[in-house]
Amino acid sequence: MADWEIRPASVADIEAVAELRTVVLRADLERLGRYDEQRVRQRLRDGFGPAHTWVIEVGAAFAGCVSLRPAEDAHWLEHFYLAPHLQGRGIGADVLRGLLEQCDRGGILVRLNVLQGSPARRLYERHGFRLETEDPVDVFMVREPILGHT
Repeated sequence: MADWEIRPASVADIEAVAELRTVVLRADLERLGRYDEQRVRQRLRDGFGPAHTWVIEVGAAFAGCVSLRPAEDAHWLEHFYLAPHLQGRGIGADVLRGLLEQCDRGGILVRLNVLQGSPARRLYERHGFRLETEDPVDVFMVREPILGHT
């Protein structure tokens, strides 16, 4: 497994995150007939909140990001992207595990949505997320906090 670190995001990270989002989501969005390169980037720019976002670095280089945005009844796991050449090495699972342990300690429900047919859904299911609702494009998932995590 690669050595990785996580650091708070800043506004300066927005273009790197927007570019990675375009790369990571392209195949799924094309399969769903919804790929528009400009729209993919702009949706990220419009919703980017560095206060609740972390950058994943491997070898001191930008490798991905993840957001955990507080909302009324839950935290939303968003913008979880990892460079394709680093996927499958356990980095995403480690990052996700750390975030979920924090939520468990706080008794916080976590929600997310993933594109229909995305292989990322299996990662989320392995970490306790279950289907809440779905539509032709998105699968909405939820994870109850696991009590007793310290």
